[in-house]
Amino acid sequence: MRLTVRFLTVALAALALTAALAGTAAARGKASHKRVNPHASAVFVQTNDPAGNAVVAYDRRPNGTLAQVGTYATGGLGGILDGAVVDPLASQGALTLDRRAGLLYAVNAGSDTVTVFVARGERLHRVQVIGSGGDFPVSVTTHGHLVYVLNARDGGSVQGFVRIGNRLHRVGRWNRDLGLPNAEPEFVNTPGQVAFTPSGRQLVVSTKANGHALDVFGVRPFGGLSASPTVNEVPGQVPFALEFDAAGHLLVGEAAGAVESFSIAGNGVLTSVDKQVTGGKATCWIVGSGNRFWASNTGSDTLSGYLGSPSGALAPLGDTGTGPAPIDAAASADGRFLYVQTGADDGVDQFRINGNGSLTPLGSISVPNGAASEGIAAS
Repeated sequence: MRLTVRFLTVALAALALTAALAGTAAARGKASHKRVNPHASAVFVQTNDPAGNAVVAYDRRPNGTLAQVGTYATGGLGGILDGAVVDPLASQGALTLDRRAGLLYAVNAGSDTVTVFVARGERLHRVQVIGSGGDFPVSVTTHGHLVYVLNARDGGSVQGFVRIGNRLHRVGRWNRDLGLPNAEPEFVNTPGQVAFTPSGRQLVVSTKANGHALDVFGVRPFGGLSASPTVNEVPGQVPFALEFDAAGHLLVGEAAGAVESFSIAGNGVLTSVDKQVTGGKATCWIVGSGNRFWASNTGSDTLSGYLGSPSGALAPLGDTGTGPAPIDAAASADGRFLYVQTGADDGVDQFRINGNGSLTPLGSISVPNGAASEGIAAS
């Protein structure tokens, strides 16, 4: 049985590579016939509506401001964790753009599914809705042809998939229970994010207040995980959101009011390199662009900026005011603009990123049907 499972896993990986190469060749052959520019600048925001989830697509103008161009139903339902007010999913990575593959992944927490869209510029085409392998999916991460989904309820779990072309194929043996005790309120006791390390050799999960830990799984050669994670406790810090710098250090937004940088050993053990107190309340989300990073202080309506270094040390860049309750954020691929969801008014704040890491406000927009909105991605 083990040999059969391993053979199937290897076969799936081989098929994924073959399909990807064929897809790339086909795309090149048809590029002259496309009327939509696949390299157009776009921002996507998930409504997370429990009555019917959707992704709102925006065109990014040259000056960084956004213009709505369409709304795309995910084919699933949004969801709201018990106790949540401004952050219904209480997670980072609910909407994930794989820029290289041209795919957008959206979680449907209320229906336990994940939607796959093909993204052509700001235009989306839904190609698949697939079960998440657990209860209440809240975060997605990708590396090459591997995709992992974090499910928040029933103690938390991660489920692995192989991407073949534009579709996901769930591998049952790539499911790992996190074993977290059920605790209230849900929004601070469910896991917050799943993320591959830049090398793809490890998978990190934040547990927030339920253990105050960062779980690190080893990723096996064909995509499966180690039987259990290395559990790294950060007592009292409520580790929430995850980001990586160019040197592979793990940067963590800690709701207790700090951003902490860690090195990661091959065995999954984390070592703290630097810790900067933000001075803000509920520092939960963090996003990076190059060597610059911004953490959302949800309870203080500010962003705290930091300049990273090859050693993992962080230098403060100061705070920038936002709309009410900043949550998830995304930086444009060219590093010029930052977009921040504001959970208390269903909006998105727009900023220009200056060379020194400071931010210039460009105004804000409202997300239609965004009363439960969470999840943002940018090309």
